[in-house]
Amino acid sequence: MRLRLIYLALAIWGAVHPMYWFLTHMRETGTGLSGLVDAWYVNASTTGLTWDLTIAAVALTVWVLAEVSVRRNWLALVAIPATFGIGVSCGLPLYLYLRARPVT
Repeated sequence: MRLRLIYLALAIWGAVHPMYWFLTHMRETGTGLSGLVDAWYVNASTTGLTWDLTIAAVALTVWVLAEVSVRRNWLALVAIPATFGIGVSCGLPLYLYLRARPVT
């Protein structure tokens, strides 16, 4: 039970903290979402990080789909839109939280 709460806290932190910086960037530059996406490719370092997170998001999605098909924990599918809509920092701990729930 304690581990589940840690996963939930990490999922919330992984949603709120990065989003704060994304919104700060968009507010400061006035470029909106398209400007944020452009910033992901501004140099080799950010491009590498963007691809690193994209590959991690795809790997997490494959894992979620594989496990959901076996475990039939359909609620865990919400980790996929959380991963691509918010980020891996939210999607992964959210999936671990949902995966760790007691089986009934």
